[in-house]
Amino acid sequence: MRRLSILGSTGSIGKQTLEVARKAPSDFTVEALSCGSDIDTLYDQIEEFRPKVCSVVNETRALELKERLKSSGIDTEVLCGKEGNITISTLDSIDTVVGAIVGFAGLEPVYHGILSGKDIALANKETLVAGGDIIMPLIREKGVAMLPIDSEHSAIWQCLKGEKRADLDRILITASGGPFRGMKREDLENVTLEDALHHPTWNMGGKITIDSATMMNKGLEIIEAHHLYGIACSKIDVVVHPQSIIHSMIRLKDGSVLIPSLRV
Repeated sequence: MRRLSILGSTGSIGKQTLEVARKAPSDFTVEALSCGSDIDTLYDQIEEFRPKVCSVVNETRALELKERLKSSGIDTEVLCGKEGNITISTLDSIDTVVGAIVGFAGLEPVYHGILSGKDIALANKETLVAGGDIIMPLIREKGVAMLPIDSEHSAIWQCLKGEKRADLDRILITASGGPFRGMKREDLENVTLEDALHHPTWNMGGKITIDSATMMNKGLEIIEAHHLYGIACSKIDVVVHPQSIIHSMIRLKDGSVLIPSLRV
């Protein structure tokens, strides 16, 4: 049984985590949830999963949620601000922190979760992009697990299971190419924000969708893979794969290429 604190429960990764918890109640229990300001979604999640505590970064919205829960007879404690996120990352009642907050704000609560001996299920890229040199040594020092749940890095993790790290030659991260794949330079002069937010394959949050349109997300994923798997960035390739069936692969020194199990 994993006892979860989900940072960023109202975003796409947070919602998918709750879907897994909903389908496997004997394997997961939801102890804490957090959001930035989307208290309508958070209220529905609290009503269903009844966590002991929640955190809302926006203080005004946190007070609104507190009153709504009180009126409904729901006794979930409401915290606010970044201090609230740190608190729910270090609760005695949890063993796993799901890091799904967007951006640099996800780093600090994950850091404190590790200090408190919690396993980390990580979807937040910036945690390792900005703090990988701090986070990964701390993971080893505290003897906790770093479980990548972002699709590309989860695929790499699956491929590496059972393989000797010394046999790894290259990591191959796939990319859809985003909405502007195949466009000429002159075509890009007139694209709009709406065009950039219209991903051809995935329905994701705003930041990751824009990062996908510029391909910046693949640069971030190279840095992540470097920290997660201890491999030089020069040995990590990006392969454009518009069908988006394979999320990542590894190549071993004997020339074999391994891909994770597929559901198509």
